[in-house]
Amino acid sequence: MKTNQMMSLALELADLSEVPYDSTISVSGEAIKKVLIGVDMETQELLLAKELGIDCVVSHHPKADTARTDFSKVMKKQIDRMVTFGVPINKAEKVLSKKLKSVELSNHVANYDRVSSAARLLNMPFMNIHMPADLIGQKIVQEFLDEKFKEQPKKKLKDIVSALNEMEIYRNALAGPVIRVGSEESYAGKIAVLFAGGTNGGEDVFKAYFEAGVGTIVCMHVPEDVKKAVEKQNIGNIIVAGHMASDSIGLNKIIEKWEDHGLEVTKMSGIL
Repeated sequence: MKTNQMMSLALELADLSEVPYDSTISVSGEAIKKVLIGVDMETQELLLAKELGIDCVVSHHPKADTARTDFSKVMKKQIDRMVTFGVPINKAEKVLSKKLKSVELSNHVANYDRVSSAARLLNMPFMNIHMPADLIGQKIVQEFLDEKFKEQPKKKLKDIVSALNEMEIYRNALAGPVIRVGSEESYAGKIAVLFAGGTNGGEDVFKAYFEAGVGTIVCMHVPEDVKKAVEKQNIGNIIVAGHMASDSIGLNKIIEKWEDHGLEVTKMSGIL
C-alpha cells in the first residue's frame, strides 16, 4: 500500500473530502506492509522503526512541515461545531480568534523540519493523521452519550463519568475521565463532545457554548487557565475524558481499516 492510500482510507472514515491542514505525508512511500503508529512519533521512534524493519511511521500529533506551520488553520473547523450547538457563526468566529492567533504565533517559530528531515535521512516513509482520528472519536463518543442519556434530562456529571467508563478504552486508561469544573452532583444539561479542531478553543469558546445552551463540555484536555476561567464564569461544567484514551478511539478505527486492507500495524506511544 502507498502512503496516499493510507491517508485516503483515514479521510473516508472521517467523512472528509480533502486532507486537513493538520495532517500530512512528509515522506511518501509505497509497497508498505508494516506500519508503526503512535500518538507522538519523533526521531527516536523513526530509529526504532528502522531497527524493527518497519516500512512506514505514522504520528497522530502534527510534528512536521505544513501540518505544523499551518496547524492553526484547522482550528476554523471549530466554528462549524459551535454553530451545530447553536452559537451564531459570527460569534463563533470572534470567540475563536484569540486562541487561533496564539496558536499561529507559537507554531510559526517551531522547528517544523526536525522530524521530517530525520525521516528523509533514514529513507523512512513518515506521515501524520490528526483531525480525521479526532473527528471519528468525537462522533463515536457524542453518539454514545446522546443515546445513553436521551431519556435522562436530570443526568449529573457523575452519570457521564460512569457512562464513559463503560467504554473499555476509558475504563482501562491510567488517565481516565475526570470532572474538572463542577461536582459529581452537578446537573449536566446538554452535552457537547469537543475532540476535533486542532486544540482546545479556550475560555471564550467554552463560554460561547454555555451561553448557547450547552451544560457540559466533554473534552480531551483543558489547560489550567481555561479551567479557572470557566469556574469563574459559573455557567457550565467540564469533564476531561482523557487525552490518550480519546485519541485512541479514532486511531484504532483507522488501524482496523488499514488491517482490513492487509497492513500489519504495531501500536505504541500512547495508543491504547
